[in-house]
Amino acid sequence: MSAPANEKTTRTAGAVTPRAGTELVGENGKTSIADAVVAKVAGLATREVPGVYAMGAGITRALGAVRERLPGMSGPNITQGVAVEVGERQAAIDLDVIVEHGVSIPDLAAGIRRNVISSIEQMCGLEVTEVNIMVGDIHIPGEDSGEPAESRVQ
Repeated sequence: MSAPANEKTTRTAGAVTPRAGTELVGENGKTSIADAVVAKVAGLATREVPGVYAMGAGITRALGAVRERLPGMSGPNITQGVAVEVGERQAAIDLDVIVEHGVSIPDLAAGIRRNVISSIEQMCGLEVTEVNIMVGDIHIPGEDSGEPAESRVQ
């Protein structure tokens, strides 16, 4: 099902349905949205979902933690753990997340997808074709306290 050029689309239970809205490509010109803008929207939408502890994988997360501690650097990098591919009317999103211990990963992934798709479609007017989520770790409270683990042998 293809929406007319002057309509924006939304996804409902896997189906794409047209809705009236602002067009990105029209007879009076074209609106381009930078990949970084879509990545920021996706990063913010992901972090809003309860159960997401952090974003980014391995070395990226470590570099982000160092960056946050440097004088003059602002808070966390919102696009850390987010990769996007943006076309004229569509976007695909890849996310690397760390979840809180005890959270249902399938439920969390569904919540992240809903929030990311809704945010990008509302703010950017792009159809989101897919949101791929890679769960790279589980955060266990006290795990990153800096205390060495007790040895099992003496």
